[in-house]
Amino acid sequence: MTAGGITVHHCAVRVVRRGGWSWGPDPRGLLQRVLDALPDLLAAEFGEHLTGDGPDLEVTEPVRLSVRLAARGTSGLEPAGLVLERVAGADPVPPAAPVSAPPPAQSTMDATADVSVVGDVPASAVAVLFEELAARDELAALLALLPEEAVRTYLAALLAEVDSERAFSPGPVAELAAELARRRVLPEPPTTPAELLGLLETHARESGEQAATPVGGRTSGDVAAVPRPTGETRVGSVLPFLLVGPLARTGYLDAIGPALSGADLLGDAPLFAAALAYQVLGEPHRGWRRTPEDETAAATFAGLESVPDLTAFARQAAPALPVLDGVLALSLCRGHDPGDPLLVTGVDDGLLLVDAAGLFPIAWSSTVEGLLPHWEACGRPPVLVRDGPLPSACLRELAAAGVRFLTDARPLRDDPVSRLSSRTPLWTTGGVEPRLAAELPAGPLDDLARTLFGGHRAVPRAEDHALDHTAALAASLSLGMISGRLWGGETPVLARTRFADLEATVRFTRDAVRVRIPLGRRHADLDRGGALADVPDVVWLGGRTLTFSGG
Repeated sequence: MTAGGITVHHCAVRVVRRGGWSWGPDPRGLLQRVLDALPDLLAAEFGEHLTGDGPDLEVTEPVRLSVRLAARGTSGLEPAGLVLERVAGADPVPPAAPVSAPPPAQSTMDATADVSVVGDVPASAVAVLFEELAARDELAALLALLPEEAVRTYLAALLAEVDSERAFSPGPVAELAAELARRRVLPEPPTTPAELLGLLETHARESGEQAATPVGGRTSGDVAAVPRPTGETRVGSVLPFLLVGPLARTGYLDAIGPALSGADLLGDAPLFAAALAYQVLGEPHRGWRRTPEDETAAATFAGLESVPDLTAFARQAAPALPVLDGVLALSLCRGHDPGDPLLVTGVDDGLLLVDAAGLFPIAWSSTVEGLLPHWEACGRPPVLVRDGPLPSACLRELAAAGVRFLTDARPLRDDPVSRLSSRTPLWTTGGVEPRLAAELPAGPLDDLARTLFGGHRAVPRAEDHALDHTAALAASLSLGMISGRLWGGETPVLARTRFADLEATVRFTRDAVRVRIPLGRRHADLDRGGALADVPDVVWLGGRTLTFSGG
């Protein structure tokens, strides 16, 4: 500090991303916003040492920002050089290096900004996802939600990219191996990847299962997806496009690429998008037939000329779906207040776990056991069980697991519940406030189960409905966020009802997909609620930006 002011010789700014994988609606402007805010931050820090109006602050020395970003490659996530390429008065940085080579440790952009990437950014989309989870201490929580098959599949994908003779270091591979050891699938985690691969193959032979193999060479069977070229298309429903913004804000959108990459299906990401679109479009006629309008809307949303039969893709994508379901569940479980109840209802020969606040579906499972990890991740809150097509042993198994619940479902002879003295017949295990019965939204919960998990099928001809459930969970999350922003506390079904017939014109360009919505009350509501923000790097659109406008 001098008599004429304060000289800052060293200033380091660290940008930390929390609560998801997204860098917001405008990641390219991140560095510019940081530089714009820096003078005010310095003025606030040293304001007490300055008198009067103080001198104007000018950044004269290099500013170093430490950021951690994924490589572009197959994941659709941008390298640091592209995200931070715009600086005041700076020339654009050179194109990023190919993903097969690690990015440079430092890239000097101009005299006013020096950007470095922290650590080695993995080129693998699978490694990107699991490294991000491990950095936020959420990998163990996700693994606890995954079935054994999914853990083995992604462990094999990670092992394909490490030195087979090198000893393990702390990281995703070690955590996945430890998870399998915890489940007694493997003995204590081995010391090298080669040894671990041998144990996986031995376990597969002994159990009669097919060994999990590293990715490479697998396709989605007879599916042939033809990308849509540039041009303009009119769609009868803009609803699928509205799902993308909320999925990007929660980090789900950025997880689609890594999840599919682990099953060697990244090239079929448009097929996943088509399934997501079908989940919110019209209900199939005769159980499987789509209207031409719905087929056009789904194909346009997926960036395809037409949508092929998704049956083979649904079968091949099965190992990847639990990862996407787990990412979604974690985003909801993290924000759940353990004092608020969860809801359970029967649908599609299974059980749906729903957050009572906003009616956000957390998970679907064919058994009570499959819902318990999600209940524990939410803090073991009380549960309200809705009368309906519940499995016969549902109440008994919930009670045996220590779940405190209250239900309007008439119990069977061996169910360990007692009846409450109330006007409406209710039963409980005890430990649940009877007043919580008022928080059981029977009608809206039934509508949610029937509309998004019952009648609508993304892949009607699939042998199982795992892809239907995954698409329904993602669609419900997006629709619920839209309803919450526009009307506050409403259900996902309301957003689907109000926007299902909102038309749009979609124009494909080399760098963007532009969606133009007719001006009116619904466009104004969406714009006011922030549902029309640009979404960069949509994985099934070849990394293009999805933009919205009115007219």
